[in-house]
Amino acid sequence: MTQSHINLRDHIGRTLDRPLTLAVVGAGARGSAYADFAAQWPDKVRIVAVAEPREAARKYFADRHELRPELVCDTWQELAARGRIADAVLIATLDADHLAPTEAFAGLGYDILLEKPIAPSEAETMAVGEVAAQTGAMVAVCHVMRYTPYTRAVLAMLERIGEIVSVEHLEPVGWYHFAHSFVRGNWRREEEATFAMLAKSCHDIDWLGYVIGREARRVSSFGGLRHFRPENKPEGAADRCVTCPVEGDCAYSAARMYREGLRNGGTKQYFTRIMTGNVLTEEAVTAALTDGPYGRCVYSCDNDVVDHQVVNIEYEGGVTASFTLTAFTPLENRHTKIFGTRGQLTGDGRHLSIYDFRTEQTTVIDTSVDGSSAAEGHAGGDAGLIRSFVTALHEGRPDLVLSGIAESVASHRVVFAAERARREGVVITL
Repeated sequence: MTQSHINLRDHIGRTLDRPLTLAVVGAGARGSAYADFAAQWPDKVRIVAVAEPREAARKYFADRHELRPELVCDTWQELAARGRIADAVLIATLDADHLAPTEAFAGLGYDILLEKPIAPSEAETMAVGEVAAQTGAMVAVCHVMRYTPYTRAVLAMLERIGEIVSVEHLEPVGWYHFAHSFVRGNWRREEEATFAMLAKSCHDIDWLGYVIGREARRVSSFGGLRHFRPENKPEGAADRCVTCPVEGDCAYSAARMYREGLRNGGTKQYFTRIMTGNVLTEEAVTAALTDGPYGRCVYSCDNDVVDHQVVNIEYEGGVTASFTLTAFTPLENRHTKIFGTRGQLTGDGRHLSIYDFRTEQTTVIDTSVDGSSAAEGHAGGDAGLIRSFVTALHEGRPDLVLSGIAESVASHRVVFAAERARREGVVITL
């Protein structure tokens, strides 16, 4: 490329006279989704390169975004070897592979949008923060819950309930989502990804701190792997759903889930695409069920992450929050109750109900965006994140980046403290 590249810090308050250029490292479900949102604003951003080790996913992404062949790479190392070929890079590799590409691309001068979690360990998470500080790179983290219309409405309504005293928050992961991702899938084992609270709920811990607006001081936690264990396998069950004589009576049947996804679309189709590598045919689904990891019985997998956990947090000034992560729910929006000195705010990811103690009246607000799962765009959070990131870099507006690396490292530290508290049976002081 012949054009020069620019960083956000170099044009504060000044709009670029061309679209921002963006490279993508990792063209899986998250990288592809974010890139598709970015492609909706061609006047502000242009995707110019990709690094993805899987041939089918790489080709699909390159064709979709009409990339030049020389900027379609098998690995992030190959892309980094090209030098600075874009203004910014989206890093959406697997959780364990965040630090090295972040170091490399920050060292080359890129601004970075980094998929959450930052890294699978506290040491690596802190190291990413240090990389940003040492290189001056603007590193934003994909904490999409900060960017939803629902969150904006929550923040706008807080003054109506007085000072926050305590919060109750639930993440209902959903039984088939948990089975797909955390029993059969990429996030089933800590050594291959990370622990469940970090992989799934660093969003929620980050969101709680963002809404409460205070620093966490103390953390306790309890939970474990209760159900998805060999001893809970039904009598007569096989190791694969396609050969299992009791599959029809099992709530976690892979055959039923992925074939429904093939026929009916929606969130289950999103997971079916992941299972088959975007090939939506009966033959592809059958082959994946027969030979792939997603066809295994949930009681015969090598999973070791928790399927339920509670976290209690004390914030500066004595504000408290309780958080529950559980597999054993429908796939639905998060539920929150915020208890204030003048009222209570109750939310379900779309609707807000504000009860006023003085008037004893309830006000209901519809934020008009539903669907909190990844397949549904995280209730507008995915689009909001990419729009904010792209506009910030294109128009020189750092105020639009709501999830900078410093804030994200701080909220990740609460998550690591919660996991340590769970394992050791102690209260952690931050």
